[in-house]
Amino acid sequence: MKKWITSIGIVCLIGALYMLPVAFSEKRMAEDLPSTTEQACEIFIEVEGQQEKIPLETYVTGVVAAEMPVSFKKEALKAQAIAARTYALKSTNYGKIAIAPTVARQVFYNKEQRKANWTSNFPGNEKKIVEAINETKGQVLLYNNELITAMFHSTSNGKTESAYGYSGNDLPYLQSVASISDQSSPKFSAIKEWTLTEWNALWPVKWQASDFNRVQYFLNDSGRVERMQLGKNVWSGREVRTLLQIPSTDFKISYNTATGNVQASTKGYGHGVGMSQYGAAAMASDGKTAAEILHYYYQDIEIKSIDACLK
Repeated sequence: MKKWITSIGIVCLIGALYMLPVAFSEKRMAEDLPSTTEQACEIFIEVEGQQEKIPLETYVTGVVAAEMPVSFKKEALKAQAIAARTYALKSTNYGKIAIAPTVARQVFYNKEQRKANWTSNFPGNEKKIVEAINETKGQVLLYNNELITAMFHSTSNGKTESAYGYSGNDLPYLQSVASISDQSSPKFSAIKEWTLTEWNALWPVKWQASDFNRVQYFLNDSGRVERMQLGKNVWSGREVRTLLQIPSTDFKISYNTATGNVQASTKGYGHGVGMSQYGAAAMASDGKTAAEILHYYYQDIEIKSIDACLK
């Protein structure tokens, strides 16, 4: 019996020694694999002009740094981060389509640009932005369980623009809301000036000094110019804004007979749709959270964290 037990022990020992290299090999293979599912499912954003695709949260860092003053309260920066992340994912179909780093989409500054802009303030500013990104990591805005078009702008004219007022397409979560605190924004009002000769070079029709008293403005519900008419000529507010390169569609044109110059006075900065950045800053200064800011500017939305592995 003892010999039999001894024989079994020897066989088991030989088998264990035989399997050791296999076990160590499997361990090394496991260590070489990604340590978390999150890493394997990370979303990358392709930014036009950048050599390599950028991890989503790194991209959002560059957008917030470019789109919102770093001096704003962290809750405003967090609101911007969530809106920017949502806009990026919606616009790129979760990283499948490239996005331009322009004001028409989202401005993006890479780390070198941020260092150049902030110089000696870079470490502190970068830390503040990164904290806002980390504290909202993966959070997006949903309506009916789908990403919203999270439009935002610098400064309203005291009231945000609705999606319908901007484009004629009604979106339930992009309705006009009051944003009175925008009046304290340094970008709230502006005046741009041309000589009559310069002015006429911009238009397909020739203006006379008397024409400026005949111009008719048709305003929408947010007080912006829906269309402008001079005789039989009609232009949309957006067409005039683009033509004149003025800050907003809340404008008034006048002719100064003393100087012979044309002036366009404007209120607000940007298209006016969605979240007002200076409005968000005012709300954050009043103690509002990022969630409260977002729920105010985007109606009936949910804030949820995405699962990249499901995309």
